[in-house]
Amino acid sequence: MYKSLLTTFFKIGLFTFGGGYAMIPLIEEEIVRKKAWMTDEEILDIISVAQSLPGPIAVNMAAFIGYRLRRLGGALMASLGVILPSFFIIVIIAHLLINANIADKIEPIFSGLMPAIAVMILISAYRLGKKVKWSQLNMAIFALAAVLLIVLGMHPILVIGGGIVTGLFLNRLFPPSASGLDPVSKSEDESKHDSESEGESE
Repeated sequence: MYKSLLTTFFKIGLFTFGGGYAMIPLIEEEIVRKKAWMTDEEILDIISVAQSLPGPIAVNMAAFIGYRLRRLGGALMASLGVILPSFFIIVIIAHLLINANIADKIEPIFSGLMPAIAVMILISAYRLGKKVKWSQLNMAIFALAAVLLIVLGMHPILVIGGGIVTGLFLNRLFPPSASGLDPVSKSEDESKHDSESEGESE
């Protein structure tokens, strides 16, 4: 399992271009769909925690997933796997930039790469968004956060901090069932299993 964690996150890290959020569709594909180590709901929870903590979201997510699967050893293997590719790539590119004028040759590569990455992130966000139990309350929080970030240009850290405080306050003020702040709703498989169990009991 440790070797599998290392190689899987090395593969993810190797193709994570465009920042930590570009890692999300790759994690969804490798961890949820191919390996079936976690569910979409669990990944959604991990993303929420990882982006709220200091440090790169890619490393935070890798450490969290690794720890969830194999505790400290798993966290170390997953973190190492996701860090090593970028370390080696940066060293190679820095060496080439210092010793040869290749900046003009690299730029066209990234100009074509960035739109593809943007599409991957949007598709992953759509898939994960379908797993959220939406209510009027959390839709209002979503809309407010979008306005603060896009229209007013507020710093993301302030928006994240405000979201955490708002969530804690509303969770105390209203019951989870009323506020729609349930962390994870039942998956289709769980609901189906419950229905089958009820049918058998009858």
